[in-house]
Amino acid sequence: MFDLILASASPRRRELLQQIGVCFDVQPVDIPEVKQPDESAADFVKRLAVEKATAGWERSDRRLPVLGSDTVVVLDDQVMGKPRDRDDGIAMLQALSGREHQVMTALAIVNNEQTQVRAVSTRVQFKELSEELCLRYWETGEPADKAGGYGIQGLGAVFVASISGSYSSVVGLPLTETADLLNIFKVPFWQRAAE
Repeated sequence: MFDLILASASPRRRELLQQIGVCFDVQPVDIPEVKQPDESAADFVKRLAVEKATAGWERSDRRLPVLGSDTVVVLDDQVMGKPRDRDDGIAMLQALSGREHQVMTALAIVNNEQTQVRAVSTRVQFKELSEELCLRYWETGEPADKAGGYGIQGLGAVFVASISGSYSSVVGLPLTETADLLNIFKVPFWQRAAE
């Protein structure tokens, strides 16, 4: 028996919800991820989270709350989404090399009574990366579907010198804020923690 629908195909978000013992079903949605010209990164990521949750709600049988989420990397006020191709991915990594950037993740939960959204920003400091290291990392296949072209929970962890903020948010779902919203929607967690 499920208590929540996750409107995302992200294996990272699935793993994070499993980590805190939520009983959920996965029903991915496809939403265009296009930033509006005057939209801030924070407004953009919150809008996408709400749009994903709402699209999931509209496609569901409307019995269970729906969670949508989105993550972006922000460097010099520029939003970095998922790399378009190899060259874009390597350019992203080289831009992040030796610098601090922000990772913003928003989550929204929707049901027939309300929509709640939260956004979390975490600062991440990268070490200096050689072009050869960026190329080798791209060849692993890991960065192709990740905002900013890296995954902190995988091989990309070796690039991260330090973080200030929520680790789980950088992975793709801030668990403290997720638990707060689950409480609002009376969705239990820790159910499968002992299994």
